[in-house]
This record gives sequence, C-alpha cells and structure tokens, in this order.
Amino acid sequence: MSEKNGSVPHLYFMGICGTAMGSVAAAFRDAGYRVTGSDSQVYDPMKLFLEGRGIEILNGYKAENLPEDADLFVIGNAQSRGNPEVEEVLRKKAHFISLPELLREQILRGKRNFVVSGTHGKTTTSSLLTWIFESAGQNPNFVIGGLPGNLKQGARFTDSDITVLEGDEYDSAFFDKRSKFIHYLPEVAIVNNIEFDHADIYESLDAIKRSFGHMLRLVPDNGLIIINGDDENCDDVFAKEGHAPRKRVGLSKECEARIEDIDYQPDGTEFTIEGERYRIPMNGEFNVRNAAMAVTAARFGGVEPEAIRVALNSFEGIKRRQEVRGVTERNITVIDDFGHHPTAIREAVTGIRKKYNGSRLWAVFEPRSNTTRRNVFQEALPEALAHADAVCIAQVARADSLAENERLDTDLLMKTLQDSGTPAFYEPNADAIVERLKTEALDDDVIIVFSNGGFDGIHDKILNNL
Repeated sequence: MSEKNGSVPHLYFMGICGTAMGSVAAAFRDAGYRVTGSDSQVYDPMKLFLEGRGIEILNGYKAENLPEDADLFVIGNAQSRGNPEVEEVLRKKAHFISLPELLREQILRGKRNFVVSGTHGKTTTSSLLTWIFESAGQNPNFVIGGLPGNLKQGARFTDSDITVLEGDEYDSAFFDKRSKFIHYLPEVAIVNNIEFDHADIYESLDAIKRSFGHMLRLVPDNGLIIINGDDENCDDVFAKEGHAPRKRVGLSKECEARIEDIDYQPDGTEFTIEGERYRIPMNGEFNVRNAAMAVTAARFGGVEPEAIRVALNSFEGIKRRQEVRGVTERNITVIDDFGHHPTAIREAVTGIRKKYNGSRLWAVFEPRSNTTRRNVFQEALPEALAHADAVCIAQVARADSLAENERLDTDLLMKTLQDSGTPAFYEPNADAIVERLKTEALDDDVIIVFSNGGFDGIHDKILNNL
C-alpha cells in the first residue's frame, strides 16, 4: 500500500483485541503504518500491549467509530453481518479486506513463505522454525498464533525474504469462507497432521482434507511439501493434490526424513533425523515430531545443522503450551495448556507425564471450543482424558447456543471416565473446581488446565487456594 498524498497509510482493524488481529496490528504499527481499531471486549493484556505500541482502541462496535481517513478496513473473522461497523463499511462501499488477504497483499508477495499447517502442533512448529531462522541471523518475518518466549511477540515484519506463518484452516472472514492458509503463497507447506475439527464450519473430515488439498495446489515446483509420513490423511491429501516435491517426516521406514533413536529425558528429548542429532528442551513424542518438521523446513531454507542445534537448545517454549504457571506451597504444579482436541489433550498428558514421572496428574478440562462444546468427540474425549490419573470437567461454554442433541453430554463424559476407573468430577465453574481440588488434590500432584480461553482465571485461583 503506497502512501496517499504523502501521508502514512491508515489501517483500521475490527476485532483488534483478537490474538492474531492484535499481533498483526502491532506489527504493522512497528512497520510504520498508522493503526487504529475497535473491539467489543477491550481488556488486558492485549489492551496494554496495543496501547504500548501507540495504537488507539475504541471500545464497542459503532458506525461512528469508522475514521474518515482510513485507507483500509481489516475485518476479523469473528465479525459478521449485523455488526454496526461492518454494515457501515458495506453502505459506504469502503475498501475492506480480511486479515489473510492483508498479509498476502502487503507482506507475502515475492517472499519465501514457510506455511505451517495441521490440526495440531502449528504454533509450536512455527515458533521453532521462526526461532531457528532468527537464531541463524535471518531476521524473518513471522505471524504465529501464540506468544513464543524467545520472540516476545506474535508477529513481526522485516526486510527479510523469509516469512514463517502459522497456517490456520479456519475461515478467513464472513465474506470469504476459504481457509486462511489459502492466501499465504507457500513456497514450503508443512502439514503436521489432519484430523476432524472445527465442527462449526466443516461438515466432515473429507471437507477438511479438501481444504488442505487446495493449499497444496499452490506450492510451486521449486518449493517443498513436508508432511507427516505416519498420517494416512496427509498421504491421502498429497496423493490427490501434491504437485511439488514432497518429503515425508516421521517414524516409519517409508519416510524420507526418518526420526530415529528418541531419548526421553526429564528436562528434554534427543532424536536423530537425516543423520544429525538434535535436542529440544521439551518432552513427548508430539514435540519431537514438531521439532523434526521445523528442522526439515529449516534445512530446506539453508540453515546448517549446527545452527539448528544451537537454536533448539535455547528454545524457551510458548505461552499456554505446557506452560508452568506456578507451584503451590504443597508442591502442586499448575500447568496451562491450550489443548482443546482429544489428540492434543492425550499427547500433552503423555508428554507431561514423562517430565513428572511418578506424580499424580490431574486434567482440568473446559469444553469451550466450537467443536468440544458439541458431542462430536463424546467418545474420543474420555479416551484422551483417561490418560490422566483424575479429571475435573467444567460446564459446556455457551451451552444455551447449542441444541441439546448437539451438545457435549458432560454427565455421560464423567460417567464414562468413572466406569473406566478414572476418578472424574463435574463442577459447573472455576470456583467449584478449585473447591473440589482443595479436598481431592494431594501434595506433589500436577494439575493440567485444558482450555482455549481464560477459564475465569482458574490457574491463579488454584495457586492461591491449594
């Protein structure tokens, strides 16, 4: 976007306090753009983060909020028809765009774009890959749906030709129901895994696979498609839609980049891939797979193994991904995890158990995502949660917005766990869960909180009350 009459381009973000919207808005502000925006819920820490960048935020959506001098209105995918600002933009025939389109047109054209996709592991893999490039002196652009400890922000735009993007399969906007990653012009496409998710917008696994296939069509013949070689859905999508070179990463002998000799240790994990030994300060097979994907992409990007080893050894993790929030006076460890899919929950519990071997593990689960609120995973969720030693289940978030025959049955979930021999308790809210844990948790236990929201500050409540 060129300057108009010598002035700095003005971007207005609707839904600016969303994780991705806020991070990208701040990155554009840092890059010299004028940025303003609005949201229905202006709250910390995003409010402080944006105001610290000099970004004006308007509280609530109103037609009169829209600045006359805005060059472009960026409409987040949480906005819909009926929003007063959306309606005013449409009435005025103003220039509007989705966030993925904005990135494509202003940042991604002409770049070497590394797009990290998959049902699970996107944030970890994209954070690892970005840090490898950063540690190797490449100063990459990046857009990540989380807060990597090494990078201190979720997005940044530089003059580098390398860009790392977390490629979300969710839709782009109310006016563009295509997946976000369709807009990202991938030179390298990483597909960590493919499972059913996002039941609010996808009717089946086949529909999700179709969307991933559309992304793979866009990888050029001088690029690379990196897929999980142990995932049948990834193989199936590539067989139908892959036109660029492929490299399979995984544990099976058929993988061109095979993961071998995994050594799980209390404070990290070592593994070998393509003849090189690496170590990550994380636990669990899932994180090994994420790291192996990042290593394979970085090697394609020209980073040497020794530089990759240095980066992996110094990786500081990501907020809300197996993040230790604190330890109580009774030596009860409270861990925050974003997991809201049965596979992610299972793998997180399995990985954390390797670190806290011998401790009793609690899983505290809030059915909050658009899929876990539904009964799509009625059978899969108890199987995943049963990997913990005891479980607390909260009420379904926004339950009234779902028909009863579509809603996750928390009583049935609890009974299924109990019948399998796993102690399980249903409590309606965070305060009730804390009261339950006060009587049931033992010294030296580990409590893992699974939610993709704030869960009414349950982490601090546990730390303050146990």
